[in-house]
Amino acid sequence: MTETTTPAHNDRQDGHLATKRPAISFEFFPPKTEDMERNLWETINRLAPLDPKFVSVTYGAGGSTRERTHSTISRILKETALLPAAHLTCVGASRGEIDEIVDRYHEVGVRHIVGLRGDPAGGIGTPYASHPDGYQTSDALVAGIKKRHADIEVSVSAYPEKHPEARDFDADIDTLKAKVDAGATRAITQVFFDNDLYFRYLDRVRARGINIPIVPGIMPMHNFKQARNFVTRAGTTVPDWFAAKFEGLDDDAETRKLVAATVAAGQVQKLAKHGVDTFHFYTMNRADLVFAISHLLGIRANSAQKAA
Repeated sequence: MTETTTPAHNDRQDGHLATKRPAISFEFFPPKTEDMERNLWETINRLAPLDPKFVSVTYGAGGSTRERTHSTISRILKETALLPAAHLTCVGASRGEIDEIVDRYHEVGVRHIVGLRGDPAGGIGTPYASHPDGYQTSDALVAGIKKRHADIEVSVSAYPEKHPEARDFDADIDTLKAKVDAGATRAITQVFFDNDLYFRYLDRVRARGINIPIVPGIMPMHNFKQARNFVTRAGTTVPDWFAAKFEGLDDDAETRKLVAATVAAGQVQKLAKHGVDTFHFYTMNRADLVFAISHLLGIRANSAQKAA
């Protein structure tokens, strides 16, 4: 990728210019059925040759997917050369239970955890209640993981539009600072569609002396209507100009897919031109759009790096 000089933004992303192959990572969710399992592994097989830095596997509200997450992570470790990152939340479990999960992951070879507070057990928008004997906050969870196994890398979440429950931006960045102080070494953002939101957020974070990578989370909108409902509940703004690109395509899945790939590719290419060199893709367990976008970023499959 050729270097693009943009002084206004180049100093905002750890001094890394987009002069090399971008680093990418992928997020998957654990399958519920045999068909979903088969689809997930077709996706992993398709994306593994792109040599991602890591792949993460999500964890349902209240730990509802705990065993399926562990099973998926274990299989990735056994059958591929990929580095898995296990999502872990504070919701619905005591400290002792969480500590046992961390120990299990460490025992099977996991050295990267995405530590999150987690959504309320009743779903986004309902009151959050921590387990009385559990980790009360995400920074406490990060500290607990690092205390048990210092060799586990911990990534955390970041919110370019602030967390929906945060009082204001300063309070939200206080939370991120606490997670960094507890041992987090990477933050992955909630999905966003306006790149200026990301750069403004990065300015705020850097001004607070937070210097860990703030990796943009990118979601290709395979099903725009469904995805919009999901992301807006989590506090993401969907701009009118963005929504307009999908107008009239509710019953045209093929065109919708082409538009989604074009829009997401445009977003990541603009970020790359402004010095961003690392991207995390929310794949929704689908390979096609993410593979195409990665190709447009200049990433080519490494035939020697394949999943089983």
